[in-house]
Amino acid sequence: MNPQHDRQDEDRGEDAVGDTLAEAALALAAEAPWTEVTLAMIAERADLPLAALYPRYRDRGAILEAFMRRIDRAVLAGDDPSLAGEPARDRLFDVLMRRFEALAPYRAGLASILAAERRAPLVPLSRLPVFLRSMDWMARAARLDRPGAGGFLVQGGLAAIFLAVVPVFLADEGADLARTMAALDRQVKRADALMRRLPSGLFQRSSAIDGTWSSAIVKKKP
Repeated sequence: MNPQHDRQDEDRGEDAVGDTLAEAALALAAEAPWTEVTLAMIAERADLPLAALYPRYRDRGAILEAFMRRIDRAVLAGDDPSLAGEPARDRLFDVLMRRFEALAPYRAGLASILAAERRAPLVPLSRLPVFLRSMDWMARAARLDRPGAGGFLVQGGLAAIFLAVVPVFLADEGADLARTMAALDRQVKRADALMRRLPSGLFQRSSAIDGTWSSAIVKKKP
């Protein structure tokens, strides 16, 4: 027996359960206020016994974390190595747009969840580490991941851009997500323009985004 293979099979099994629960949770959130959705309802909609949720899916937050991991996998599955030669801004736009496309079928449920969590802001804060981990993987998909301080800068930049576009995405009912694409393009350009206004010589390359997110650690030149 191979313990590593056993662990991989176990992880795939947990992913399958998490995906099923996430589908059920988002469907219920689209039909009723998120505050009224219970674990028992999610298990019933997923056609799983409540025992299948124990102990990993101890609350709805754990199921939402499983949903975030599912979206991460969907984005990473669309990885295109040929984009590595494109400018950093184009890679960033491509990856974050893939994320919005993966989220699009769940927009109604997400709107319900976010509306409920605006009234309890400490709840989403508990998932911040998971969200930042997602942004770290998005950075890797865009070939923008860097070690140390540079990595934190990239995470923060991607998170800020993504969150700024979310309200537009939730209101964008177009099949082509044209409004979302336009908003994302504006945010990427705005981030670039903002960094260009920082002190001269702070970045090593002509594009602020390329310079910031293509350097291991941001340093001033001697």
